[in-house]
Amino acid sequence: MFYVMPVMNVLAVYVLAAVLPAVFLMRYIYKQDTVEKEPTGLLVSLILMGVLAALASMLLESIGETLLAALVDANSPFYTVALAFLVVAVVEEGTKLFFLKRRTWRDPNFNYRFDGVVYAVFVSLGFAAFENIEYVFNYGLGVAVPRALLAIPGHMGFAVFMGCFYGRAKLCEDCGNSVGKIANLLAGYLSAIVLHGFYDACAMNGSGEATTAFVVFVMVMYVAVFRRIKRESRTDIPV
Repeated sequence: MFYVMPVMNVLAVYVLAAVLPAVFLMRYIYKQDTVEKEPTGLLVSLILMGVLAALASMLLESIGETLLAALVDANSPFYTVALAFLVVAVVEEGTKLFFLKRRTWRDPNFNYRFDGVVYAVFVSLGFAAFENIEYVFNYGLGVAVPRALLAIPGHMGFAVFMGCFYGRAKLCEDCGNSVGKIANLLAGYLSAIVLHGFYDACAMNGSGEATTAFVVFVMVMYVAVFRRIKRESRTDIPV
């Protein structure tokens, strides 16, 4: 017992360091849902959907990287951009959207437009928390702080834009506007890809110019995301 407890304590610290930033942001977005709170069971299932999306992404990204390496020279400047946008962003945002829609589209609790934001964020933060656990255990507690300030909020930011369009897509379907539904689902997916891809491309590049672009991008995105959350919550309507 004397030897087991310290090990368990260390594991608990690592898990908490990885998960707490996501929990904090989940609590924030939950509080912004002022009209009608979502059931706890639904929210927990969305977190699990995020974990499934992360597991699916690991497999699909491995396949994507193999295909990309066969087509593009890894030393080419285009490789990093293609990896960020066409593999990582396309796969990760695609799996999130797949499990998000599968779990929530026909759920009777999806009855307000802002629910789309809440659902997308919970899936994305479930994804981010699982991914963060992997990073912290592989690279140590030193990565916990930068990922808490950058990676976890980044995933939430991509999800907010996806969720805004997702809620509008649901509204379009309920109004009988099938074109609007498809257009909004596509816009949500593409907006998340563009944001995620640019974020990763700058982070992967590592040059001084890319780092500057990354810092500016993150600051602008955070401001835009939190303003959008406030506005979407304030103007929420039934679907």
